[in-house]
Parts: sequence; structure tokens; C-alpha cells
Amino acid sequence: MDIKKMDIKKDTILVIFFCFVMSWVGAQQEAQYTQYMYNTSSINPAYIGSKENLEITGLYRSQWVGLEGAPKTQTLGISSPIDYYNRLGLGLSVVNDVVGITSETYFNIDFSYNIPFGEYAKLSFGLKAVGHLLNVDFEKLSLLDGNDVNFQGNIHNEFTPNVGTGVYYNTDKFYMGLSVPNLLETTSSFDGTAANGENVGSSSFIRERMHFYWITGYVFDVNDYVRFKPAVLTKLVVGAPLQVDVSANFLLYDKLSLGLAYRWSASVSALAGFRITQPFMVGFAYDREITDLGNTEYNDGSFEIILRYQLPEKIFGKRRLTPRFF
Repeated sequence: MDIKKMDIKKDTILVIFFCFVMSWVGAQQEAQYTQYMYNTSSINPAYIGSKENLEITGLYRSQWVGLEGAPKTQTLGISSPIDYYNRLGLGLSVVNDVVGITSETYFNIDFSYNIPFGEYAKLSFGLKAVGHLLNVDFEKLSLLDGNDVNFQGNIHNEFTPNVGTGVYYNTDKFYMGLSVPNLLETTSSFDGTAANGENVGSSSFIRERMHFYWITGYVFDVNDYVRFKPAVLTKLVVGAPLQVDVSANFLLYDKLSLGLAYRWSASVSALAGFRITQPFMVGFAYDREITDLGNTEYNDGSFEIILRYQLPEKIFGKRRLTPRFF
């Protein structure tokens, strides 16, 4: 085996870890999605129940494939209206995010209340309750100084609660939302226990930052068979550059969706989705970094796959209209 390549891989893990820690301390911390347009409830609880159907969504994302310790994210969620008039929505979801030596699991309960404006428009308010488990295992690192106390105290299943909120407005063609999924800036710390059992003390390690999301989009009917939807997602975190995602998707015959996306100064993406049957839809995205990280031979880009099931009929036996493209 090429020793030089082994050293590069070890260095890669350390680089990813330190980049992640720095982003955790003062930048973006929450999981990143390219297919956010099919997973809107993950960033805005007010979206829950807006489609008036029971919906189950599963997503898997592998970022920077080929780099050891690169981020991997899995999500599973279910949401539905819970009253006859579609005023109340309830959602449950689990998000698992692994980056290098860190592992995070989020357990979310989302609640929304919708106020109708005319036949097609509604304004929704959402609340999110979050349970967060964090693990950090320094024993997975290859350190030059194995006795460095800064890398001795692991974090084991540290639990922190949080709350979030959001507002979402939509018609049959247009949508816009503003949200903060985590309002509390919680702090995680070492457990103070080294690998040899020695108590090395406890010190502040990670501070959770508030993330502000703004999302909007519009659906244009090109003809009877083609619809076009441009969309924008903006994410703001104190201490980090503004992140803007711009996407453009075409829906053909209410079956096949094709599109492109651009993440400002970060990556370009190709997206495709297919409605296998009326209830089932599968989507795929591929990201390519346009930063220096994308030029390395060990980075084959990022892959994301999503599977979504929507109950064919509206809850409580109501008639279902033509499926919305968001």
C-alpha cells in the first residue's frame, strides 16, 4: 500500500475534523441538503401539513465522497394534517449526521397551525421541539501527541433540548417561508474522562448557533405538460458567510423532474426526480464542489437520494387536487 496515500488519508480526517469544529464553533452546523425543495419541513416546521396529505420522507446524503470522515446524513420523517379542516399539522422526524469523529442525532416534533386566505392561499405558523444527542470520540484520531489533554475528554450521548419556529405562506403557485429551527444557543462540553480513565477536567467545547432560513419559489405553467419552478434558499448564521442556494427545476407530465442548482461560491448540482407511482417519488442529486476542495483527487463530489410517499387522497376523505410542485 502507498504509505504517502495513507498519510494523506490520515491528514484528510484531521483537516475535515478541524474544519468541522471551526464551523461548529462559529459557523454553519446543521445538516445541509441539496433537495431541500422536497424536504422543506427539515428547515421550517410551518411547512408541516401544508400539502393536506400524509407524507413520509427518507433521505440519504454522502458528502465529499472519497474523503475519509466526510459528512453523511440520514433523515426519516412523517407529517400529516390532524384535523378535518386542515388547520393543524403534526410531524415527527429523526436526523442522523456523522462527520469524522462526531455523531449527532436529532429527534424532532413539529406542529403547525394554518390560516386560509381564499381558496388557494394559506399562512402557516410552526413550532419545533428538538432533542439533540451528541457524541465525539477523540480515540479515532491519529495524534502526534497522544497525551494532549485537549483531545482526551470525549463527549458521550450528551443531550440538549431545543425549540424552533417558522412561518410559511403559499398559494397553488407561490411559496415563501422564514424559519429558525433552533432558537437556543446551547453549549456542549467534554465529559472530562480520558481513554485511560484519568479525569482531565471539563471545558467548553461547542456552542450551537442560530440558523436563519428564508425560502421562496414560484411555479410557471409552460404548457399543459411542462411546469417550471425557480427557487431560492438563503441561510444566515452569525460568524459565517451568507449561503445562497439557487435552483431551477422542470416538471414534465407530472412524472419527471429535471433541474440544476448553484450554491453560492461552493458547488453546482444536477437534480432528477421520478414519480414511480402516484404515491411514490424518488429523487437524486449530485453536487460538485467549485472550491479548492473539489479539485482534490480524493473528492468525487456529493450524492443525495430521497424517497417520498404521499397518501393519494387527502386526509379525512377530501378530494385531492393536482399535486403541487413544492
